[in-house]
Amino acid sequence: MTIDLKTVSIKPLRSTFTHVAAHIGGDKPASRYQEATLGVQSTGNYHYRPTWDPDHQIFDATRTAIRMKDWYAFKDPRQFYYGNWTMTRARQQDTMEANFEFVESRGLLSFLPEDVRRDALDLLLPLRHVAAGANMNNSSICAYGYGTGITAPCMFQAMDQLGIAQYLTRLGLLIADPDVLDEAKESWLKDAQWQELRRYVEDTFVLQDWFELFVAQNLVLDGLLFPLVYGDIVDGDFAARNGSAVAMLTAFMTEWSDETSKWVDAQVKAAVADSPENKALVSGWTNAWRDRATAALIPLAGRILGNKAQATTDEVTAQFNSRCAKLGLAL
Repeated sequence: MTIDLKTVSIKPLRSTFTHVAAHIGGDKPASRYQEATLGVQSTGNYHYRPTWDPDHQIFDATRTAIRMKDWYAFKDPRQFYYGNWTMTRARQQDTMEANFEFVESRGLLSFLPEDVRRDALDLLLPLRHVAAGANMNNSSICAYGYGTGITAPCMFQAMDQLGIAQYLTRLGLLIADPDVLDEAKESWLKDAQWQELRRYVEDTFVLQDWFELFVAQNLVLDGLLFPLVYGDIVDGDFAARNGSAVAMLTAFMTEWSDETSKWVDAQVKAAVADSPENKALVSGWTNAWRDRATAALIPLAGRILGNKAQATTDEVTAQFNSRCAKLGLAL
């Protein structure tokens, strides 16, 4: 007996969803990122205005002073939607687990010089509170922002910052006893060197304009803190003092900063390019928050780098200014 197999080609009636086709210029195949992002923002059929904010609809483009001709101009160059974001972070988690296992199984922290151990605890553990603040701020942007292209990645950003806080906690528990977490909290609340940064973080909690909050948190604070702390201090100063184990335990932060800065840049560039009014607003916000962030970070750099702190901070700030100039900002 023979079986004759035949294939039948079935042409789909359409290549993507109608609301996606409206954004990509006709009925043609769309990526998963496009189908998860474009045309998803709620724009109507609201039942009532929120009783806690009757001046706005529950989803309202006027919650920020910037104006966009197309709110879907905010695009993620990483093409992240929930599925591929979780897979990317899972791979990075596997790498970090291997790093922690390598450091712990070989007892590398036992070779850590005492001054590096103390500096790592004093500097990195209070930053758990900065990461927790970033988690809250990005959650707020997701809640009150407008345009799925920017609000959805902000929730990914919020959970990434929560993960960073957890890595710092785990690092502290690996280096010392659990008491160091309470000590770090007391330092965050009371030590003079942390108060300007604490004031910065707490002031962002009450920002009403969600795009200004995006600038203050994701562009300015992360754009200055991560290169300074995880670049110049951890990968530079600590490693030079036989503290490479600390760099291994914070490798995710460096990689994450390089990755997310490209996404942040794309959002700021889109807003600035939309109108001169947007450019003036975002430039003003960036100037103001940059000066505050720089002043807040100098005491932390001084605690570790001593007389090299000012020069190092100036260099990080100069690199940040150059980055902003490429985005079209007037600093």
